[in-house]
Amino acid sequence: MKTKAEAMYASMKPWRLFFVVALPGMVSMFAMSVYSIIEGIFIGHTLGESAFAAVNIAFPLVMINFSLADLIGVGASVPISIALGKQEHHTANNVFSCSVVMIFLSSLFMGSIMFFAAEPLARLMGASDALLETSVRYLRTYALCSPLTTLFFAMDNYLRISGYIKSSMLINIGSNVLTIGLLSFFLFGLHMDVVGSALATCISMCLCSLIAMLPFLIKKALLKFVRPRFHVAMFKEIAACGSPIFLSNIAGRITSVVMNISLMTLGASVLGAGGGTTAVAVYAILMYASDLCWPLLYGIADSLAPAIGYNWGAKQYGRVKRIVLCGYTGTSIIGLVSTAILFFFPHQIASLFANAQDTRLLTLSTDAIRLFCFAYLFRWFVVTTQSFLSAIEKPALATAMSVAVALIFPIVMLGALWQLGLEGIWLNFVGVNLLAAILGGILLLCVTREIKKRERQAASLPTPEQNKE
Repeated sequence: MKTKAEAMYASMKPWRLFFVVALPGMVSMFAMSVYSIIEGIFIGHTLGESAFAAVNIAFPLVMINFSLADLIGVGASVPISIALGKQEHHTANNVFSCSVVMIFLSSLFMGSIMFFAAEPLARLMGASDALLETSVRYLRTYALCSPLTTLFFAMDNYLRISGYIKSSMLINIGSNVLTIGLLSFFLFGLHMDVVGSALATCISMCLCSLIAMLPFLIKKALLKFVRPRFHVAMFKEIAACGSPIFLSNIAGRITSVVMNISLMTLGASVLGAGGGTTAVAVYAILMYASDLCWPLLYGIADSLAPAIGYNWGAKQYGRVKRIVLCGYTGTSIIGLVSTAILFFFPHQIASLFANAQDTRLLTLSTDAIRLFCFAYLFRWFVVTTQSFLSAIEKPALATAMSVAVALIFPIVMLGALWQLGLEGIWLNFVGVNLLAAILGGILLLCVTREIKKRERQAASLPTPEQNKE
């Protein structure tokens, strides 16, 4: 007998499923971005340009740690959803249990490396002597809390697979409200620097990770903890399905290193003394501005992935196409609205993160946002296609697209636009997403042809009634 979550994925009308699943996903992701935006506002107005640059240098290393947990969490979510679609609950529970153990152990290992090698790692990311100490302390704070913070996003995936969609949303909202409260206390009450920002995030994520585990610990969720049985085939499947998001994160961090070095070089060359720090700070403001829009796209695409995977496992290919179409429609609207908001209100957005007295930073950021915004004309398609390919166990295609988007295209565009100076850096995002949309369209066409072939094969098979005759 199917559970409530399975029945929802299998039979609820696609557009109703979209609103039931994707809207809470959007709210959850936007709640997370609200904290990121508020963090940027607090750091920009309270601690200044140097703190902005230090966080931007250290944060890619934090994300590398999270990316390994994503490799396991996202990689496990795909086979879990497909196994549930095939009604193989024991397999789903075993993959779930093994993945939680793997995330905890890998994060313990990565956190140790980040803590003890923080200084050379920060220098590798391009930290100057002026930014080194702040970057190292920020990084070590995250490293100490690594084993629990990295479980947060994986448990969010598992809650949604189990049908706890509203609970997932409420936990995400609660996490961000708590983080904002702690951030205010640490920065304004205790007068801490960027370490207060990192500590606020870590405390909140650790607490919410434990809360998110409760339905599984008391055996009320669709997925249940069982004695983990590790085997090579499972490792391979998790690695294959998680490699797109993992390689995308790693490639993105490598690109961040290249971008930071390029920004320090171009900034000093174009702007003069202190120009490198200013250029890196502008780049950080672009990332915060992107947090207004990108989480909504990802919230839709990621929330629909369990439903797509479930129906793919159940061989309901027509339903897969209808659900995916809803996803593309939703993300296209968000993409167009995001482009308009960033284009028409760049000064207001830049002012959120830069003091009015920092006229150079504010002017450069305003111009950068107005160029950067056109990336969202294509980014909605890229994000949705990547998620779709991952959800239907097409790891090779999803990985190729992820690496191209996060590393190959940015490096190519960096060289092609170098002569444009800093404007070339801001336009890099537009060029990358345009190329990625073209690649995504080609891959989507290939997958569409495969789905049609599978539908024809399924139609040619005899029905159970015909078998009885």
